[in-house]
Parts: sequence; C-alpha cells; structure tokens
Amino acid sequence: MSTLFTPLKLRSLQIPNRVWMSPMCMYSAPPTGPETGAPTDFHLTHLASRAAGGAGLVMAEATGVRPDGRISPWDLGLWNDHQQEAFSRITAAIKAHGAAPAIQLAHAGRKASVDKPWLSERCVPESEGGWQTVAPSAVAYDGLPVPHELTVAEIRQLVADFADSARRALTAGFDVAEVHGAHGYLINSCLSPASNHRTDAYGGSFENRIRFALEVVDAVRAVWPAQLPVFFRTSATDWLTENPEDTREGWTGEDTVRLAKELTAHGVDLLDVSTGGVVRDAKIVAGPSYQVPFAAQARQATGIPTAAVGMITDPRQAEEIITSGQADAVLLGRELLRDPYWPQHAARALGAEPRWPDQYAYVVKRRKQST
Repeated sequence: MSTLFTPLKLRSLQIPNRVWMSPMCMYSAPPTGPETGAPTDFHLTHLASRAAGGAGLVMAEATGVRPDGRISPWDLGLWNDHQQEAFSRITAAIKAHGAAPAIQLAHAGRKASVDKPWLSERCVPESEGGWQTVAPSAVAYDGLPVPHELTVAEIRQLVADFADSARRALTAGFDVAEVHGAHGYLINSCLSPASNHRTDAYGGSFENRIRFALEVVDAVRAVWPAQLPVFFRTSATDWLTENPEDTREGWTGEDTVRLAKELTAHGVDLLDVSTGGVVRDAKIVAGPSYQVPFAAQARQATGIPTAAVGMITDPRQAEEIITSGQADAVLLGRELLRDPYWPQHAARALGAEPRWPDQYAYVVKRRKQST
C-alpha cells in the first residue's frame, strides 16, 4: 500500500492523498477595471484540471489581500465581492473532482509591482499601473525601488486585511487558508534580519521580528472555522548563513524551528516549507529534494505536520519522503505543469488506485478489460 496515497486528516478536513498542487503565480488576472485581480476561465481550467488529475489538495496561487499586495498588476486578489464570487466557481470545480481547495493569502511587500517574469524583471511604475511598495524597513530588494517603511498603524491595518481576505476565502468555498510567510514577501521580510532593520516592537529581537507573522495568523485563525486547517508557508532559510562568503545575518533552519513552535501554539496546522527569497544573490545548492531536510527538521523538532517542496519529480522519491517521516505531504509545482495527471500516473506506479473522474474511469476500465 502506498503511503503517498493515504488520506491525511487535519482538524476535520480529510484530504484524500499526500500529493498536493503548489501555489504557482500565473500572472493572468485582469490588471485594470472591475475585473481587477479576479480569477478567469484560465484559472478555472488550470486549477480544476489538477484536481481531475488526482491531486489531493489544489492551492490557488499567491493572492493579494489588497491591491498593493499583488506581486504584479496581473496577480489574483481577494479584497472585494466580485473576486470572491469568481473564486466560488473554482472551489466548486475542485471539490467536484474530490480534492480540497486551498488558497495562499499574501502580501508581496517590497517585491511587488513588478512585470510578468517572462517579459522583464523591471518594476512597473505607477504611470503604467504599478504602485509604491511597502516593507518593514526602507531597504530595497536587489534591483527594485526603495519601499515605504510601514508605520505601526499601517501594520495593524495589514493584519485586518489578511483577516478580511480569509473571511472572503471561506465564503468562496475554500477548505484551507495558507498564510504566505516565505520568498522575501512582506511577512518573510519582517522575519529576516537581512531585511528587517526596525527598532520598535516589530524589529530587532527574534520575538519582535515574528510578531507580525503571529498577529496575521491569529487574525486569520479568528475568522477561520475551528474545524478547518490553517497553513503557513515559510522560507526555512534565506541561504545567507549557509554561504561562508556572506557576512550578513539571515534567517536559519533553527529560527524556523523556533517559529514552528510558536505557530503551533497559535493554531497553525501545517508548515509548508520552502526556502530563499530575501536576497537575489543567495547561493543555493539545488538538487532533488533539496528543501526536504528543512521540512524534516521542523517536523522532528516540533511535531508540526509539514509539507515539502522543491524538485520532487519521481513517484518513488515522493513516496520515500512520506514513508521516512520527513514530511506529511509533498507539494508539486513545475512537475504538475508538465503533467497535470502526475498523481494518477504516480498512483499506478506505486500500486495504488488512481482517482479518475467517473467520466474517465469508465473509459480507462474498458481499456483495461480489452487488453
């Protein structure tokens, strides 16, 4: 029996297997007008097809909790009724295929207001639909403009914005809300001393730097039903301390373990473990499963369930991550873009029963009988 294809229960939500779709920005939402930030037919097809392909959980991409929280003008948002209604048909389609719909709530901070990545790495100016970026400190991300340093009052408003988007996500039909605290975006830039140079209650000590993250989690947990899970995505390291040539102080795997203990106490049910994002020139040694040890470290040290990401491409590789106790689920990104039916093919390779839609299963079974 394949462990990868056993259910995982978090609170009262039973997720049918451990192969999940990672949130991936598609830069395909309308950038202006009444449809700004709303998911389109493209997003419906993109997300529902992975549910039909057998993923146990399908997570919508980083979704801005307010207009300046989007990574680009073409990103999804969830701050108004129209966006909420547009998401409702997507969650219904995901559930119709037996998967759990999840959403990643985000604010891109100082890395916001940028172009589509396949066009350029430039900042989109306000004259072209961009905006002034914000951050814990007036420290620019490499190659981008200096952001506005948030006031305490502005930080408190952001906490409320996350809660408002979580309410909308619940009404839209999502089963899981994930707080995006990774990849150098706003929450992550508050966590890392490389990007947070504040001297007030939100900067300096470890306890102060995690304050905003915990306040956001508390606000989301307060509006999210007790029977449904909340996830938190973290960058387990920003790859500064691993580089002997870099003298900057950064966020480490040990910091992630400390944060994980706090997140558990504040009602987070699963830690989605990634890495990097605070600086552009960090040296990353990337290979198969290269981020999995960080998920394992947090899981073993704290007991919090974890999901692993990063160059997981082979069914047996994914199976080993779960059976060895390194993580409780795997999140696939690029591999699911290459093959939306990867979970079905992986199930067959591992001796499990694929979860085909009824319309497909009939044909598949007939083909088996005829051969």
